[in-house]
Order: sequence, then structure tokens, then C-alpha cells
Amino acid sequence: MAQDLYQTPARKLDKFVFDVLQPDSTFLRQAGQAIDTICEFLKTNCFADRPPPRIKVDRIVKGGSLGKGTSLKGGSDADLVVFLDCFKGYNDQETNRAGIIQEIRRMLEKCQQQWHFEVIIETSRWPNPRVLSFQMRSKTTVNESIDFDMLPAYNALRKFCSRGKPHSQVYVELINCYSRGGEFSTCFTELQRDFVVERCTKLKSLIRLVKYWYKQVRQRGQSLPPKYALELLSVYAWERGSRDRAFKMAEGFRTVLELIRQYKKLCIYWTINYDFEDELVAGFLNKQLRKPRPIILDPADPMGIVGEGSRWDLLAREAEHCCHQQCCMDLYGVSVQPWDVLVSAASPHHGSWAELILRWCGQFS
Repeated sequence: MAQDLYQTPARKLDKFVFDVLQPDSTFLRQAGQAIDTICEFLKTNCFADRPPPRIKVDRIVKGGSLGKGTSLKGGSDADLVVFLDCFKGYNDQETNRAGIIQEIRRMLEKCQQQWHFEVIIETSRWPNPRVLSFQMRSKTTVNESIDFDMLPAYNALRKFCSRGKPHSQVYVELINCYSRGGEFSTCFTELQRDFVVERCTKLKSLIRLVKYWYKQVRQRGQSLPPKYALELLSVYAWERGSRDRAFKMAEGFRTVLELIRQYKKLCIYWTINYDFEDELVAGFLNKQLRKPRPIILDPADPMGIVGEGSRWDLLAREAEHCCHQQCCMDLYGVSVQPWDVLVSAASPHHGSWAELILRWCGQFS
């Protein structure tokens, strides 16, 4: 379990993040080079030997922890979403992505010998995979690697209004296309990335700390909520409890743990990318928000309830245990108190998330 974190005094959590969790500049530079190599491969070589009409890469968006600026020392993940002109809609992406992934894999195996990285490609067990996963290992830096998820996607966000917010038609088309929740979240990767990347540096450090805690307590075979759910809880905790760029790390961490403990009462959503102005979207959102708790709507994709069906109870049990460790205790052995997160989180201070709501059956205990 996370003994190194649990034995770290609360007042030293900033130092813990800097010394233990933050990747060094050498690795980040190598990671950037690796990503540039893969992007160049996708744009110039990947579909070069296909017969006309050749598939064109419209653009590539870098997501994951490297794209968001929240990567951990010793290994990071990068989502490379490849938007292709051959996908004309959401259903087209679902129908044809397996063939595209097979083609990318074939060319990746062919070209990898030219690179200064060791590439290990993972074999998917799904008949219609959404992603091609592989790892690139540095040949010069020990124990440093990048896990890549390469995902072909439909370029749904081609429709923007003047203020930079996706046109409501983007989400109308998504809702009209029946699918499992989050099935097409890859189409909104840059919105997911920007939701985190625009935050202050210290909030990203809190996200690193929360992710590290999650990584240490996660055990094989457990269907725990995804890391993305914890990222969103970290952002929410800071937005609604502090907004101070120089907040106390232990208080932020303690607040996220408290949110996890109270998972049965959570109902969180943002209106930064979609809202209730369109009648169809509003009706869909109301249905989503009436579902059993916990509800954390993906701020980029209203179809995705992040962590739905996961074992929140297991994570909450470990969060309860963590609250009694040194990392959550002050100099006198008294528990660090979480921020005062309001029952109704509507805010007059930030219009893009003014309708963010956290609904509770009660306050923090």
C-alpha cells in the first residue's frame, strides 16, 4: 500500500510531490521527442502505401497525463487521438475503426526499427477494439517509459461557434446516435485535456498526488473508478473549496478523499462545453442527472458518467484509512480539515462553470 505517502507529514506533501512524483526535464524532453516521432509517422508514413483514395489525417490531439501536464515520474500515459477524414460520423467510427487500427499496427511494426525507442505493442482481446496500445521505452533513461493509447476518431468538433464552445449540434448528433455511455469520448479528447491543462500549476500537483495515491492502492482485478474521475474530483474540490493558487496541499488532498468517502451523494456536472439551452440536450441531461449516484458527468461528453458501475466502495474504504495517516495530520496529530464545500455549488465568480452543482443528502461528516 501507499506507505511512503502515508508516512509523509501533511506539511511536507509539496516536497513529496516535487521529489517523488514530478518527472524530470530529461524524461519530459524524451517524451516530447517520442510523441513527435509517432505524430510524424501517422501524418506521413502510416497510410502511404494504401491505394487511392488515401486516408488523410486531419489532426492529432495529445491527451493523457502528458497532454494535461499531470504525468508522474517513472512512467506516463499519452492518448493520441487521430482524427481521420474517412470517418463521416459517430457510427462510421464504430464500424470501421478496427480496420484502421489493424493498418496502424502493421505500419508501426514496419517503421519502429528506425526509431531510438523500444516499442512494445499490446495485443487487444476485443474483436472491435477502440484503441491500439503500445509502450515506448527509453534506451538511455532507466525505468522511464510512456504508455501510448492511439485512438482513431471522427472529427466531431469541426463545428464551433464564435466563442470557442462546441455548437450544440455536435451533442445533438451524439445523443441521436445510440451508444453506450462514453463510447465516443475520444471525439472530445481536446476538451477533456483543456479542462485540466488550463488549471494552475499547484492544482496539477494535487492531481499528481491523488493519482499517485490511486496507483498505490489499486490492486489487480478490482474494477475501481478510472483516474479521470479522480482528476475531475480534484478540479471540483479546488473550484468549490479554495480557488487559491497557493492552497495547502494537505487540505486539497483531504477534500478529495472526503468526496470519495461521500461518493453515494455525488452529483457533479459542468456546463463549460454543453448546457441546457438546446431542448434535446437539456432533456438528455435531466435524464442523466436522475440516475443513481455517484454521478460525475464528463465535462466534454454528457453521455459519459465517469466511473459508472465501478467499485467506489473499495476506493472509499481506502480513502477513509488514508484520512487517519500522517499525510492527513497536522503537527499536533489533529486531522487536517477538508475545505468547506457547499451543498449548492452555483457560483457568481466564473461564468463558464456557474451552473456546476454538487447535490448532497447532507454535508461533510
